[in-house]
Amino acid sequence: QVQLVESGGGLVQAGGSLRLSCAASGRTFRWYIMGWFRRAPGKELEFVAAMDWSSGGVNYADSNKGRFTISRDSAKNTVYLQMNSLKPEDTAVYYCAAAERRWDSSASRSGVYDYWGQGTQVTVSS
Repeated sequence: QVQLVESGGGLVQAGGSLRLSCAASGRTFRWYIMGWFRRAPGKELEFVAAMDWSSGGVNYADSNKGRFTISRDSAKNTVYLQMNSLKPEDTAVYYCAAAERRWDSSASRSGVYDYWGQGTQVTVSS
């Protein structure tokens, strides 16, 4: 089993920044993808960003390219999501997820992820 714990959410004004963290623990495997998703009130789960843990390859949703950055600290088994120039439409619960698979184009699909965190609320005020 893999446990994922998110932190770093909160309330921020439009134009501000937040950094989310996702600490992974439990068993490790050779190939995995780390992803961030979000669910806004009344909307479906939406892909935000993903990273190949081994190579550092990344993928972003078009809606946040240039504003959000996914990164990792291998020593801490932690993945981060730096969010800049936040907008009210970024308000959502943000989830960290892990997929035990090689990096490919499916990283943006929530269905390929095996493990999920509990989520952290991000609220952006106008």
